[in-house]
Amino acid sequence: MKSSIFETSLQTIHSILIPSEIAMPFIAQNHKRVVVQIRYMDASVRYHAALQKRKDQFSIMFSKKYQKALGVFPNDFFEVQLFEDTSKYGVEMPEELEAVLESDPEASEIFESFTDGKKRSLIYYVLGFKNPQTRIDKALIITENIKLGIQDNRAIIKKI
Repeated sequence: MKSSIFETSLQTIHSILIPSEIAMPFIAQNHKRVVVQIRYMDASVRYHAALQKRKDQFSIMFSKKYQKALGVFPNDFFEVQLFEDTSKYGVEMPEELEAVLESDPEASEIFESFTDGKKRSLIYYVLGFKNPQTRIDKALIITENIKLGIQDNRAIIKKI
């Protein structure tokens, strides 16, 4: 499932407005998480996002990081297209975290018991590191801590 390409601009400093006729087919099929592709000039970015509804309007987050990558300023118009998010977690799982979880069934079972949002926050934390070895190290810390019963996100990511 994908939307038609539409033109929009920033709604707030971190979000863009999604027309109801674009958002509703996704919402009707219970797809609140989408993959967003934004094109501006000769550049494009693609990322996972949540369709959010506020006061009968739909929006998605559009971070400063992606705005900077595209060279978008507040008054600029750019092209957007939404795609059905078919990923398991609503974000791509880093292979390092996936490998660590596959090698530790107990940690994997605990990880799968978390809410979708908690899983995504841990995945985003690991994705924040560019170095593959650092990603592995952080994934190992997370798995050890969740096996110890640590639930708080700030404590899960810290080495004990």
